[in-house]
This record gives sequence, structure tokens and C-alpha cells, in this order.
Amino acid sequence: MAVAGVFTATQLILVVPGSGLGWDETVYVSQVGGNAPPAYFSAPRARGISYLVAPVASLTASTTAIRVWLALLSGGGLFACLWIWRRLLPGPVLGCAGALFASLWITLFYGPRAMPNLWCALGALAAVGWFLRAVPRPGERRAVIGVGSAVAFVVLMRPSDGLWLTLPMVASALLVPGWRRPAVLAAVVGGFLIGAAPWVVEAYAHYGGPSARLHRADEIQGGLGWHMAVDDQVRALDGRSLCRPCDVPWKYPVAAAWWFALPVLTAGGIAAVFRARLGSRMHLGSRMHLGSRTHLGSGRRLGSRTHLGSRTHRGSAALLATFAAAALALPYLFLIDYAAPRFLLPAYALLALPVAECLVFLAAFVATGIRPSLRPIGAGVLALTLTGHLAIQYWMLSHMVGVGHSLRAHYSTIAAGLHRLGVRPPCMVSGHHAVPIAYYAGCTSRQPSGHDASITPDGIEAAARRMPVAVVVVGGNAPPPYARTWRASALPHVRGLETYRVYLPPTRLP
Repeated sequence: MAVAGVFTATQLILVVPGSGLGWDETVYVSQVGGNAPPAYFSAPRARGISYLVAPVASLTASTTAIRVWLALLSGGGLFACLWIWRRLLPGPVLGCAGALFASLWITLFYGPRAMPNLWCALGALAAVGWFLRAVPRPGERRAVIGVGSAVAFVVLMRPSDGLWLTLPMVASALLVPGWRRPAVLAAVVGGFLIGAAPWVVEAYAHYGGPSARLHRADEIQGGLGWHMAVDDQVRALDGRSLCRPCDVPWKYPVAAAWWFALPVLTAGGIAAVFRARLGSRMHLGSRMHLGSRTHLGSGRRLGSRTHLGSRTHRGSAALLATFAAAALALPYLFLIDYAAPRFLLPAYALLALPVAECLVFLAAFVATGIRPSLRPIGAGVLALTLTGHLAIQYWMLSHMVGVGHSLRAHYSTIAAGLHRLGVRPPCMVSGHHAVPIAYYAGCTSRQPSGHDASITPDGIEAAARRMPVAVVVVGGNAPPPYARTWRASALPHVRGLETYRVYLPPTRLP
């Protein structure tokens, strides 16, 4: 509860005030309300996040209201996910895992944003937790329903993440002795199919079927195949929301220090859990031998078995969380040629569990496993390391929030400039960054080419006869052929960002 509360409060204090909607957010929010008509919804997208913001976006165009709603939901979602794991992990480990994940700048920055990645992370955390609770006790109907619901939620948000999440759970349900529970396997597969149903229906309605939609999504994403994007993800941690193409210099290596420590701490956590499990077995054997000599009651022996079982669950939790995290990270590290820090949020949420096991073990070792004279030094090293990590996260969060404020001012200024030129709703914007500019101006956005191609040049000219139409061009670039005879006007400029010009039709026919 405390971790979720601090997570929510930090978002409300540091991230929400003064923030505006980014490019992708305007697409998702415009589908259910907001400030403009629905933007074109391209093939790779899914509508889960639009459903999530609908209760607020359908009532108000206030970005602050949407941000507060999502901040409260993400805090509640984190609490719910940690609650699911309470029977699987001790309180200190669970609290540490929640704090580690919630303190990442990526988690805090995307907590109140209308983007699906954090919700995939929370859904994945819930799904693996419910799965681990369901397989030893298939009669626990709530856990079976929970795993299916969590998988459906992830697929609804981002179908590709849902697919990679289901693979390790399906494999575990088929291959691990004692986990072969038909009800659990059916829940995982059924959850995937239910979550994918809206995406499939929309594929038939607008894209010519699932195969055609997947093909188009593959084109937009640059072609799925072998791409070494590990270095891209590292460079993206410099403070970039999207790195495409990611041929930029690596300016702040210290910002990725925690990223390189992640696999080491994960391995250490798994080793610590199984070391404790081995110790529990040895302890159980000695207690059973002692019990046979001193006629200990069955209750005490049962207690030892229960302790051993809890260690077994912790080992299973650490391993499955790591395998699921690896599956979720694989496409973003090796199958696409660009990067964004938010893509790996589901993996970070799951890896927080074994990393927390490692840190709790180290803390206990420092407190009891070394000479008393060295304990203050060990505690100081741990405290200094964690403090440095938090300082880096706050630094990067401040940078990203500042970038967000600049973009909001940029788009708002351009929208105001368009309004002064007579481009007011109902209206249409095309050209450079048309999607966010149109949203801020209250217009619809349409592109004759590219990822969001949804109209022809003739269609734009026809629209200019019945509504204000603006074609935005960046820098000194030439306008598209159909707009070369239109009148050009300069748009207001925000310092440090690109300069824009707009081309408007000379007349608008009745």
C-alpha cells in the first residue's frame, strides 16, 4: 500500500502538472473523445488504452483530468498486482520489488500517460502471479479466472506483448511436472483469444483480415526479423521516448548503469532463492531427525514442510518471472530495428521480483553474515548505491518531463497560429507532425502517404472546398505537389524546436 501510494503521489506532483499529450497519446485519446475527431488508427495499434481513458476522455478534453485518472489507476493497479503476489513472496521482497519498479523514471513517466506499455507490465505481473497461484491448486477458481483475465487485458492493450507473455506460461503448463493443469492452460489460451477478439474483428472490418493487418503492421514497424537492438535500447535510456533510427551518440552512460546491473542482480536473486531452499531442506532434515528422537508432534513437522513449500514457490516465482521477462523483451532487443524505453516495461516489472530477492539477501547478509565491524561499511555501500540509483532516475524523469512541457508548448503555439490563420474546427491538417498538431488545433488529421495514409491528394483538395485545410511543412522543405500553388505562412516558433510553415488553399469554394 505504501509503495503504491508513493508511486501515485510522485506522479501527481512531478509528472502530471503542465504536461500535454504526445503524438501516440493523441491517437488513442481522440478515438473516444478529447479535443479532436478520431485520428487514423494504424495497423499495429490496439484499442485497449482508448478503452481505459474513455470514462474521462468522453466527458472532458482536459489533459490534466486524463493524467490524474491514469495516475490514480496506475497506483491502484500496482497495489492490486502486489496483492496478488502476497501469498508467493515475503513482505520485504514484495515491497522491495514494487519500490524498484515504481522508482524507475520510465514507470513514473508513463504512469499517467495514455500509452499501453505500463498496463502491459502490470497485466504481465498479475498474470504470472495468478498463474503461480493456480497451478499448485487447480481448485482455486479465483486464480484460474485471474490468470485468464490478466492475459486478456495484456492482449487487449498490446496483442504482440500478450503473445510473448503466453508462451512461457503455456510451455510451463505443458512441461513442468505438477503444473499440467488443463483448467489453467485453458485459461491462458482462452484469455489470449478473448483479448485478441476486438483486434481480429477490426482486422476483418478495416484491413482485409488478420493476415493483411499483420503484414501492414510489419511494414510500419520496419519489418520484423533479426535486428540487434540491445545497443539501441541502451542509447534510448539517455532520455528519449523513441529512438528511430537510433544512430545517435550515447551521451550519458551513467543513465544505463542499472540496466547493465539488471542481469547480474537477477541471477543473484535466483541463486539466493535456491541457496535458501537448499538450506531449508537441510534444516528440515535435521528437524525431522530430531523429531524422531524427541517425539515431536506432527504440527511442528508440518510447519517445516510449509516453510519448505514457501521456498519452493519463491524459486518457481523467480524462474518463471525471469523466463516471462526474457520472452517479453526478446522482440524489442532482437527483432525490431528501433528502440523506446517503454517497450521493456513488462520485462522490468517481472525482473523486479528476482532483483528484489537479491537485494533482500544482500541486506540480510550485511546485517548478519559479516563481522560486526564491517556491517556499517556494507550498509553504507548499499545505501549509497541505492541513493545514486534513485538520483539518476529523478534526473532522467526531470529531463523527460521538461521535454514533454516543451512539446506541449510547441504544439499549443502552432495550434494557436493555425487558429489565427482561420484554420478552426471543423478543419483538416496534413503534413509534418499532422497528428498531434491536428489534435491540439481541434482538427482531423489525414495523410496521403506514409504509415498513416488514409486519404488521396485529390481527397485533400476536395476537403479544401468544404473546410479549412492546412498542410504543415518543416524547415525549408518543399510542400507536396498538390499544395505548391497554395499560399504559405510562417507558424510561431518555440525556441529549441523546429520551425514550421503552413500552406493554405487560396480560396475555399462553397
